[in-house]
Amino acid sequence: MRKKYPSDLSDKQWERVRHFFESEKRGKHLRTQSKRELVNAVLYLNKTGCQWRMMPNDFPKWKTVFSFYQRAVANGIWERILDMLVKKPE
Repeated sequence: MRKKYPSDLSDKQWERVRHFFESEKRGKHLRTQSKRELVNAVLYLNKTGCQWRMMPNDFPKWKTVFSFYQRAVANGIWERILDMLVKKPE
């Protein structure tokens, strides 16, 4: 089990954004990493300012996290995730 970091999503926050990763057309059968762990890794990098290659070993490999982030930015998911996280719950 991975160490918990202050930058990790709470369960409530994850419930607000998990639907971005549940689409059928995103290749469920190809998923090997938890999307929550990948999001947490990017949030850790953003919060700490560390380099990709210096990410703690208890996160997925930095290349995997980087690839996830690049795809999420390119298709607009990352911006929508951040918008959802800063929006007040209704």
